[in-house]
Order: sequence, then C-alpha cells, then structure tokens
Amino acid sequence: MLVTETDTIWEAIRQEALRETARESMLASFFHAVVLSHSTLENALSFHLASKLASPVMSIMEIRDLIQEAFRVNVEIKTQCRRDLQAVVDRDPACKDYFVVILYYKGFQALQCYRVAHHYWNSGRKALALFLQSQISQAFSVDIHPAARIGSGILIDHATSIVIGETAVVDDDVSILHEVTLGGTGKQTGDRHPKVRSGALIGAGAKILGNIEIGRGSRIGAGSVVLQSVQEHTTVAGVPAKVVKVGQAPDNPALEMEQWVPSWEI
Repeated sequence: MLVTETDTIWEAIRQEALRETARESMLASFFHAVVLSHSTLENALSFHLASKLASPVMSIMEIRDLIQEAFRVNVEIKTQCRRDLQAVVDRDPACKDYFVVILYYKGFQALQCYRVAHHYWNSGRKALALFLQSQISQAFSVDIHPAARIGSGILIDHATSIVIGETAVVDDDVSILHEVTLGGTGKQTGDRHPKVRSGALIGAGAKILGNIEIGRGSRIGAGSVVLQSVQEHTTVAGVPAKVVKVGQAPDNPALEMEQWVPSWEI
C-alpha cells in the first residue's frame, strides 16, 4: 500500500468532514468524534465500527482494541479497505464523498467488520470470529461467515439481507446488491458455496446456490435463482436463471453497474 494513496484518501475524508461541519453545526460534534479527532483512517474506522458492534458482552473499547489490532497485524486489510471505499465512490451514483461512506454506508461498514472477523478466524480465534459475525448480522442485517474469502474493491450496495456462506469466494472488483444470497443447496458439508469471479455484477435479490462458479465479468439479473455455473461475460436472469446474453457490453459490469436487460432478451 503506497503512503501517498493512504494520505490522499484520509486527507480527502478530513476535508469533507470539515466542510460539512461548517455547513451543519448540529452534527459538528458527531463529525469530530468519528473523523476529525483521529489521525488515521484506521483509527476513525475502529472507533466508529466498535460503536456499531458493542454489546453487554463486549464494550466499545474492547471491540475497538480488537479492530485496531487486526489493522496493525494484517496490513492487507488497510489496502482492502481503501479499495472498497474507492469502489463505492466510483460506482454508486448517490455517493459523492468518501466520508459519507465511512459514516453511513452499512455495506462498506459490514464488509470492514467482516475483514476483522476473517482475520481472527484465520488466526485460530474462531469463537471470537463467530461472535463478531453475530454482532455484524445484528448491526447491519448482513450475514457473512468469517471463513468466506472476499477480495478487495467490493461494492455491497444497500446491503440489507446479504448472506455469504462459509466456503464462498468473491474475487476482486465485484458488485453485489441487497438481498443477495451466496448459499448452499442443503446439508452438504465441505466446499459447498459459490465462487464469484472478478468483475461480476450480482443484481438485487439474486440467490446463487451451490458450489458453482460465476464467471469473470458476468451479470446476474435481479431476483434470479442461479443453480448452475455461469460462463464469463455472460448475463443470466430468471427463475431458474437462463442465459440471456453472451459477450457484448458491458465488458466489466461490476464497474459499470448496468443492470438493465431488454425484455426481448429474456
């Protein structure tokens, strides 16, 4: 991770918070507590996310320490976090500022909390990782198993009712909308969840079930039920999902966020 990139993004967040503090004095203390009183993005995020995950079992300060430790030990999380942040700003037309994402976008917040839980799962602290998963689910209505493997540059838009199973894999630069399930098909054990390759776009409400592959640059229509692998650069839609387009634009649907499929192609 380049220091210049880190400094640039954090400085942009601080400048945005200062601008909005001047515009809306009633929120000045909030902006100060979450952004302006911190020296780094990691410190700001650890404070804000801990306030979301705290419970009678574990205090804000205890969870904050856990998050900061994950950031300190696993430097890859820092790069992933910034790529996720950039993905939201680049792909969501409703988003104009970085600082709005860290304050309010629960898809981004849940994803960063998952990254902390994933760190502890891989460190052998599975009970702690599962506790964090439960808190994430309660706080954000997003249920991601801490063993799932998720790349960077991920947009989880709106996020409510997202479910990602234990053996699921999501590669870099994927966009996922609300109510998407990457699940199993029953009581199977072992490797049983979908593998979503880079550049894929998964529309709202899509259910992708089983150990199948969603190919690079593919597009899953909203509300689809996908039970078979999808080739790269292919659009599928329907219940059950059927191929409606192979190749053609958009070449990288996760980045372009084009979800519309003409009715005559379905």
